[in-house]
Amino acid sequence: MRQAPPFSLERYTLLQILIAGLIALPVFTAIWYGLTTGGNLAWDHILTHRLGPYTLTTLMVLFLTGTLACILAIPLAWLVSLYDFPFRRVMEWGLILPLAIPGYVLAYAWADLSGVAGPIQAGLREVTGLSARDYWFPNVFSIPGLSGILALTLFPYVYITARAAFTTQSLATLEAGRCLGASGWHLFWRVGLPAARPAVLAGLSLVLMEAAADYGAADYLGVRTLGVGIVRAWTSFGEPATAARLALVLISLAFAFLIVSKLATGAAGSQQTSYRWTTPARTQLTTGTGFAVLAYFLLILSFSFGLPVTRLIWLSLATSATASSLMSALTSSLSLAAMGTTLAFMCSLVMVLASHYSRRGAWPIRLAAASGYAAPGVVLGLGGLFLLKASGQALTGGLAIGLLVWIYASRFTSAGTEPLFAALSRAPASLDQATRSLGVTGALRFWRVDLPLLAPGALAGGLILFVEILKELPATLMLRPFGWDTLAVRAHAYASDERLASATLPALLITLSGLVPVILLSRQMTQMGDRIR
Repeated sequence: MRQAPPFSLERYTLLQILIAGLIALPVFTAIWYGLTTGGNLAWDHILTHRLGPYTLTTLMVLFLTGTLACILAIPLAWLVSLYDFPFRRVMEWGLILPLAIPGYVLAYAWADLSGVAGPIQAGLREVTGLSARDYWFPNVFSIPGLSGILALTLFPYVYITARAAFTTQSLATLEAGRCLGASGWHLFWRVGLPAARPAVLAGLSLVLMEAAADYGAADYLGVRTLGVGIVRAWTSFGEPATAARLALVLISLAFAFLIVSKLATGAAGSQQTSYRWTTPARTQLTTGTGFAVLAYFLLILSFSFGLPVTRLIWLSLATSATASSLMSALTSSLSLAAMGTTLAFMCSLVMVLASHYSRRGAWPIRLAAASGYAAPGVVLGLGGLFLLKASGQALTGGLAIGLLVWIYASRFTSAGTEPLFAALSRAPASLDQATRSLGVTGALRFWRVDLPLLAPGALAGGLILFVEILKELPATLMLRPFGWDTLAVRAHAYASDERLASATLPALLITLSGLVPVILLSRQMTQMGDRIR
């Protein structure tokens, strides 16, 4: 006799709606406030003089960032997946390390490295004998400079998804391409890249949403994006209505990228359908070519991780800064990250299991979870402030901490949901039927069947959540209570006051705090790739 599920279908649906509402409420609060609030002189001024430049600048940054991220990530993923060269295994997981560095920290480091008085230009003048007026040097305080910074820290999203697609690509597909005369880079352009397009688009959508959500790097580098305009309208001019209306534009852009990505990846479908197809063996490169490829990998890793971190360490040592002065900020950062990760992970787990048990509603629930991730942190912070204002409460004490943790969960639950969905999707349909026929239901089913399946995805999701929350700046800047400055807030405050030397130590601590989870995540992904082969 068929066993009943531990809860009724109505309860599953109720759980999904409840969690989705919890995630989406700050987003829709900001949208509602922007739509229903009347105009004012500040909004009229921004609408006439600033909205166009803000929007155009944001679109240019997103276009350049996405293009550069793909240019960096896709060839790296192809080479590490299909070819063998010296230190390939180290490079395979090492290229994920830039995820540990927030965009604003990378901006601080490269602003110092590439400045007129920085070591790069100083070395150039010493070697050539030229003065600063005699040559042109790229300016990081510009739209291309901001785009390059964001691409260097965000390209691992495209690298991860593209590498997964290339690693699991069918041998039959590649051999068919070779039989038709494609080889080397022709095989990449004609066969490998088209087959990996859904995965590349998925990674690119993450890059674009993260770039749209950026505030710290854009503000420091003086690039007036929509995110910067929203925060300034709220903090500098005290105009929540104006900030809400600017937020509508940013939300529209973010949701447009999300919808286009979903449609594009859905239309592309899956390329590998036969269980008899096997993944291709890696081609051993010649010694000269192998070391040339290694040098290419090291160059990108140096620009995105090695040089910035080394510069931050050197500046911290040169200024004799001590971590004891930042102990309270470090404690606040780790505490908030732990609380935010816990709540976001619980929301992810409940949504995934409720959808899995009910066998319906997966796509709408994943879209609802993605709504919070698509909305930048500054928009969610704005929605949180509107909710607090409607309740008549003050932004103090435990209430402020609880609100901030809620915003973290709203922003990053999707980052935990996707790995869990992916882990459960690998289980065969017959497993569910077998567990029910054996009478394994309820909590027993969760502990004996679902939890072992979820373990790899749970670890990956938890690590991603912790790192992302640890780096978050705009929502924390807007909602933190008194005495709860995080490392991100402290670094941003120092850098905004042009005290870059003081900002280096908190920036370095953010990177080091996120480094261990990123290393664990990257090594886990490498081991999973080896098991696939």
